[in-house]
Amino acid sequence: MVEERIYRRNVSSGLLHAYEVKLAQTDLFVSTDDNLYDITLNLVVKYRNYIENYIKEVPSFLTSLLPLEDDPFAPKMIRDMLFYSKTAGVGPMAAVAGAMAQYVGTDLGRFSRNVIIENGGDNYLNVQREVLVCIHAGKSPLSDKVILRIEPEKMPLGVCTSSGTIGHSLSFGRSDAVCVLADSAVLADAAATALGNQVNDKRSIEKVLERGKAMAGIRGIVIILGETMGAWGDVVLA
Repeated sequence: MVEERIYRRNVSSGLLHAYEVKLAQTDLFVSTDDNLYDITLNLVVKYRNYIENYIKEVPSFLTSLLPLEDDPFAPKMIRDMLFYSKTAGVGPMAAVAGAMAQYVGTDLGRFSRNVIIENGGDNYLNVQREVLVCIHAGKSPLSDKVILRIEPEKMPLGVCTSSGTIGHSLSFGRSDAVCVLADSAVLADAAATALGNQVNDKRSIEKVLERGKAMAGIRGIVIILGETMGAWGDVVLA
């Protein structure tokens, strides 16, 4: 059963066609030049099969909270999850939402010049015009007030958010939102989880930003905890 994502009511896709694609735990909000629902659903089935079949072979892929070793015989999506989760220092499933957004979005690029995939706060962006991304941070007074301006030359781009106070994803931290911009949505998702786990109070924000800087491929970070915000990198506020 997929929970309703109320924040989607505030999304404006402009001239793009916007539609939801849901299957089991997967719940995508897709924006493309034309309605590509059937193609998107087939891609979701394809990539879910990769994940589900690999879990049958390697059950620890589902349950491990620590990185696993690379598997040269695994599908590329699985290898990306293994690689970027190791970069971030988390289990591979910490990158699953970003991986689904990245791979479905990349494949849709064969059918649409403009593609946005939102997967529970984890986004793949590849659009020919400027995109504004609003960071939802639960009960923080900064929630929905911090807006990132993403210029077309910076895409494709992964923009993923983890929270210790909202959502169903596992987090050991207390941040209202840790948003990571990266070359890959797989990396952005894994890194957002890893960094979010380390935000325990306002004093920890600067240290967590420093740790994020050391991860290759990360372009920017925004951390929100209550009324406090910290940011680093290529972060442009609207």
